[in-house]
Amino acid sequence: MTPSGQENPKIVSPAEYIQENFRPSDRLAILLRNRTHTVQRIVTAARITERSFEEWLRYKNDKEWYDIYVGMNALKPGARTRTKEDIHTVRHLYLDLDHDGPAALARIRESNLVPPANYTVNTSPGRYQLVWRVEAVSPEQAEVLLRTMARTFGGDPAATDSTRVLRIPGFKNRKYETEYLVQAERHTDRVYHRLDFPLPSEPAQTDFRPRRHAATPRLSEPRPLSQSEHDWAYAKRALSRGDDPEEIIRRIADYRALDKLDPLYYARLTVSKAQAESRASGERTPSTGTASRDLNRDP
Repeated sequence: MTPSGQENPKIVSPAEYIQENFRPSDRLAILLRNRTHTVQRIVTAARITERSFEEWLRYKNDKEWYDIYVGMNALKPGARTRTKEDIHTVRHLYLDLDHDGPAALARIRESNLVPPANYTVNTSPGRYQLVWRVEAVSPEQAEVLLRTMARTFGGDPAATDSTRVLRIPGFKNRKYETEYLVQAERHTDRVYHRLDFPLPSEPAQTDFRPRRHAATPRLSEPRPLSQSEHDWAYAKRALSRGDDPEEIIRRIADYRALDKLDPLYYARLTVSKAQAESRASGERTPSTGTASRDLNRDP
């Protein structure tokens, strides 16, 4: 029995994964990242499955130690970047489980708040990503669902934006000293809709938004939070429950590695400022000797 709970799930190849998840004409972001460089290509799904393109990806993965990722949603015609404004069609919802993976998978499997995932992707020992194929879901609806699922099931809150890239199974995870072959187990080919996820709505007020104008009636819905604001909220929540600041820094740095030039500096800055605000408000939080010490260096 696998951690996903299915005795004989189908293990898919890189080409099968792309073909099963996207239409041939979908324009997708392919991201390659090693310790010194990041390369992004925007190509069609059909191009990614061509032998010559897969051979190029395998060379980069095997010889130049690049990790290989794909954007999980299709981009607009002519898009040259991977921003929220570039998203044309939401193809997937996903959940990143980087702590207590097998137990988290079991809880999700027993829940009636989400349907069975299409794929369980094992990215490294004990770490998983769940992927659901969807249609007729807007980017705004997708991000609400992503944040709610992360909060409900203990997923990583930094992996809740519609522009997220996830690993392509069949390539090696080069992030750690010991390489790890990423594998995806396919469980169903069903395509889901918004009503298949009977999750509670997100609270309108977060735990880190200032309340200077609480008495003033809101005339419109609050703007969507940026990823940096989600990182800030996560840092404050983790500190308040007593998590080790160095571990919080590592988690944030890991999941902003694809977005920040110096993710470790960014993570330390975020956690240090969250600690400072918590101390100013009288909250007790664990201290770290390195989080504040590194803030004076150049980014």
